[in-house]
Amino acid sequence: MRRTSLGHWGAFEATVENGRFAAARPWSDGGADPQMIGAWPDLVYSEHRIDRPHVREGFLQSRERAGGEGRGREAMVPVDWDTALALVAEQLQRVHAEHGAASVFGGSYGWSSAGRFHHARTQVRRFLAAAGGFTDQVGNYSWGAANVILPHILGDADAVSSAATSWQTIAGESDVVVAFGGLNPKNWRVTSGGAGNHHMPRYVAEACRRGVKFVVVSPFADDCPEGVDASWIAPRPNTDTAIMLAFAHQALVEGRADIPFLERYTRGHDAFLEYLRGTADGTPKTLAWAAGISDVPEGELLALWQTIRRGRVMLTASWSLQRADHGEQPYWALIALAAMLGQIGLPGGGFCFGYGSLNGVGASARRGYVPAMESLPNPAGRAVPVASFIEAILNPGGEIPFNGRTVVFPDVRLVYWAGGNPFHHTQDLFKLEAAWRKPEAVIVHEPWWTPAARRADIVLPATTSAERNDLGGSSRDPFVFAMPKLIEPVGEARDDFVIFRDLADRLGCRAVFDEGLGEKQWLHRLWAKTRARGAKEGLDVPPFETFWEAGIWAVPEPETPEVLLEAYRRDPEAHPLKTPSGRIELFSATIAGFAYADSPPHAAWREPREWLGGAREGELHLVTNQPAKRLHSQLYQAERRNAPETVQINRRDAAVRGIGEGDLVRLWNERGACLAVARVGERVRPGVLVMPTGAWYEPDTRQDRLEVNGNPNVLTADRRTSALGQACAALSALVRIEPYRRDEIKREMD
Repeated sequence: MRRTSLGHWGAFEATVENGRFAAARPWSDGGADPQMIGAWPDLVYSEHRIDRPHVREGFLQSRERAGGEGRGREAMVPVDWDTALALVAEQLQRVHAEHGAASVFGGSYGWSSAGRFHHARTQVRRFLAAAGGFTDQVGNYSWGAANVILPHILGDADAVSSAATSWQTIAGESDVVVAFGGLNPKNWRVTSGGAGNHHMPRYVAEACRRGVKFVVVSPFADDCPEGVDASWIAPRPNTDTAIMLAFAHQALVEGRADIPFLERYTRGHDAFLEYLRGTADGTPKTLAWAAGISDVPEGELLALWQTIRRGRVMLTASWSLQRADHGEQPYWALIALAAMLGQIGLPGGGFCFGYGSLNGVGASARRGYVPAMESLPNPAGRAVPVASFIEAILNPGGEIPFNGRTVVFPDVRLVYWAGGNPFHHTQDLFKLEAAWRKPEAVIVHEPWWTPAARRADIVLPATTSAERNDLGGSSRDPFVFAMPKLIEPVGEARDDFVIFRDLADRLGCRAVFDEGLGEKQWLHRLWAKTRARGAKEGLDVPPFETFWEAGIWAVPEPETPEVLLEAYRRDPEAHPLKTPSGRIELFSATIAGFAYADSPPHAAWREPREWLGGAREGELHLVTNQPAKRLHSQLYQAERRNAPETVQINRRDAAVRGIGEGDLVRLWNERGACLAVARVGERVRPGVLVMPTGAWYEPDTRQDRLEVNGNPNVLTADRRTSALGQACAALSALVRIEPYRRDEIKREMD
């Protein structure tokens, strides 16, 4: 039997033989990566699958009195479902009664499933809300700083979350594309919700054929697209803001600045121009000034400026740029530079975010046809910024500023996690491990024995998307897919929905949680929302049964390719932005009113706390990126390996440290250490290390604070971008590196 389904790394055709998932290959000509798609059977039948519910030995004996020191150390004892569900219900009732709903922390991350019904983050939040409330998380690790700053500049965060000028337009209209943070093609393999159309390589190739010039500004040459003759400028990490400001200053002093555009479409440009001139601080933001900060020769910056000062120019920044100290500033500076050039809202010009971060960015697709399950109001009314998770656990009652308000941390007594691996995306993992021991109970839903599952008190085995019915897709992709159940659940795994429904039964809130609907009824209800959207826009969306039988619905393309802020440029009075002025705010009176010392009211250069400009002898800047053939840490459990993750190092830095190609190395700083295999070459600038964040966290049992699989988040700081954004600042980290003797590892690597 063959059926079509969907994962975050693409649509696929599954072969099922005698009830077993035998093979998977990319759907039709969608362009998905065959290796990633082909890993599906290994993923489903991984040796790391959890076959039945488990309870930590000490917790089974003593409940919350066991404390958290045994998490990850004590044996996990298999139990039946009734025992496990009774324990979960008991703990939720106890914490609610003794400490209040805010003491339940609802953890999840949205990449757990491409399906929109069996979406773990939606399910866990809906259940905990129905059960009486919880402390939620706001923001995300992908573009948390942008999510906060963009509404102050543009009125909403659409420019990073959903809206982007179409690649079709760039290929046909742009003269130059300048990619701060790069256009790494490995990131085009994935998109949240999955994709039937991996369009990026095709449109980039079309742009090249038409003569579009590409410039990549990144310390890593692999951030240039394959087969593209792109110019490569390699600044120090975290210095892109200075370069953008210098170009804006150059536009001003050369008379290239589009003053009529600034006057009609922006507010606060006078204050920004005075900053560029250095009126208050005595430092004009010249090319020479930026060269000193970025360690890029002034001549290279001048050559790039000459490239972008004429023609139709698209400026783009990767999501990674804002995951750093003062991460709000490069996004604000990019918008300000685009405003100075005056091409915002024109086909092929202006700015966009994330072209090098996700497959779907810049796709030509109608949005709004992939339905989402409804949420429920949270009775506790509490939430913390997602990147402050560790601090929230360790500092009950503590306060932090956040986007003009004060967040008070709850007294977290129970962590309920379903979907995602916090021991992957959180920073300073040894600090997280210590914090993870503090709550009285930790409950995890998970198909595999991830680091989080191994450190839980109660583990409930969840199904994969191959073991349930669902529908999925991305608002940036022109298809919606049926996701039929391919095989029966492995072991005793159950859907998150079924687990929560049974718990809701025990807690007396089932009617609120499931509204009396089963899986198929919910899928019909979701599809009805898609049909209603189609009726509103005059599109013929097929009935659910027709869609389910076909396995796919191709959403009709929009009549014209999207151009970011096109309507606003055409008529700013008829299409004002949702900012206080209705215009692009180059100076924000709102942010000025917050009076945060680290958050200026206009785009500005602020020195990071950890960067090469302040490095001590022997320190290098660690840049962490996404793995080439994984989605975060997903697919790690389907691989067979005998060595830790790799780290890219420049040949010059390797030579002075006695590091050769393929050597086992140790990276360390005051936060911890991890092992890696050295890859030596010229594709990373001197002073920089590049290491992917896809290895499962595995501390050494013999050496304190040493991680052996190569998870660099033991080295990144539990620190936020600013008081404004309180977002992840993982890309501001200094480390040291040295050869490591193979016989010191806790297990055989060969």
